[in-house]
Amino acid sequence: MIRLFRQPIVRWLTLLGTCELLLLAASLNVAVWIRFATSPEDLAASTHSLTARAAMFATVIFLCMAALGEYRATLRMSWRGQLARHAIAFILGGLALVVGYYVIPQAYVGRGVLGMALVIGFVSTVGFRAVFMRLVEMESLKRRVLVLGAGQRAAQIHNRMRRRSDRRGFCLLGYVRGTNEAVAIPESLLIEPAGSLAALARREKLHEIVVGVDDRRGSLPMDDLLACRQLGVQITDLTTFVEREAGRVQLTMLDPSWLVFSGGFNATPLALFAKRGFDLAASLLIALLCWPIMLGVALAIRIESGRGQPILYRQERVGEHGCTFWLYKFRSMRTDAEMDGVARWASSNDDRVTRVGRVCRKLRFDELPQLWNVIRGDMSIVGPRPERPQFVSDLQNKIRYYSLRHTIKPGLAGWAQLSYPYGASEEDAAEKLKYDLFYVKNHNLFLDVVILIETVEVVLFGRGAR
Repeated sequence: MIRLFRQPIVRWLTLLGTCELLLLAASLNVAVWIRFATSPEDLAASTHSLTARAAMFATVIFLCMAALGEYRATLRMSWRGQLARHAIAFILGGLALVVGYYVIPQAYVGRGVLGMALVIGFVSTVGFRAVFMRLVEMESLKRRVLVLGAGQRAAQIHNRMRRRSDRRGFCLLGYVRGTNEAVAIPESLLIEPAGSLAALARREKLHEIVVGVDDRRGSLPMDDLLACRQLGVQITDLTTFVEREAGRVQLTMLDPSWLVFSGGFNATPLALFAKRGFDLAASLLIALLCWPIMLGVALAIRIESGRGQPILYRQERVGEHGCTFWLYKFRSMRTDAEMDGVARWASSNDDRVTRVGRVCRKLRFDELPQLWNVIRGDMSIVGPRPERPQFVSDLQNKIRYYSLRHTIKPGLAGWAQLSYPYGASEEDAAEKLKYDLFYVKNHNLFLDVVILIETVEVVLFGRGAR
């Protein structure tokens, strides 16, 4: 968790979330004071345990906002779309609170107070978020970054991180060409340091220098970099920089030494014990909440397919350390979908999918039987999605480092599923591997909780489903 919070973008998202939590808690307090301002006796009675009720109100709305992806750094949407998403979060939060008040009568605050609190909370968080995001976008408040290198490696920042949302945490001043390096970026972005690199860092008030030269052997100005380091300038490898800012590991930059010496890969007994405990608790809770849905899906499959047709579907997948296991799903395809024994990627509007299966896939209900795989220990709640052995053997021969995704248990939800749409080709598998490797290196309990909460948005909006 400490490693994750070192990322600047995570820090400002944490600050945003903390401030909005406090605003939401204050909204309920303000609503109570407005509602009973004319009646001191009712006001005194309503302020009893108000702190706990405000905490419940703020937490529920906050979780709904997080579940709809409002704290995702890579969220790209117009202000109208963000406003609509914010409104949906408050509607879902209001409904969840009504259910919560039914379950916990002591937390009840009254319909008038709840309605006013929702309106006040909505307006205050929208206003605060607008101001906060404007501040985040101010160049003067961003880290000032210089790239040492102007070749093919350095050009990947220019080519793959050109959107404003990709650069929310930093301001890129330009590129300094390395020794005998072929330039692969626009000339307008090049900087010719008048003097030493340290003098440039002092003059431009640099916070970080990203080392991205194509060939490091004997070409790095180590004395200059050491002088910059003594000035307090952070020196970062290009691969580490992209991992931190983009939430993925760039395969074209990857080499074994970086994987060996970089941080992450937390596999201590305590971390494994905590992850297993989280898996069991989360899977049992989801099963308890979703058993009516599972029963309804089973009945729908039986009605559509008739007696004698299987409800569950069992398929071999590759798990931790390359060991295979049987994965269980609700059957969403015809029973003759692969009668010839040839494994195929799922395609858009696949004619092998049944009517019930199409709905189940859109809402991800077909994945619910995998909770049994999690309880058994074949899978985790969060991790890289398990692939079929036929695909894995082929992808391992074509994509370097593909086997690294099998160093941990596969998951029901994953970082790649949040960050990249449904993959059904070798190219998609290579792109998703970038996010899977990021998760393999950086996974912890906090990240698992974040991924599980944000997966709600994937289910609600059917993003990436086929």
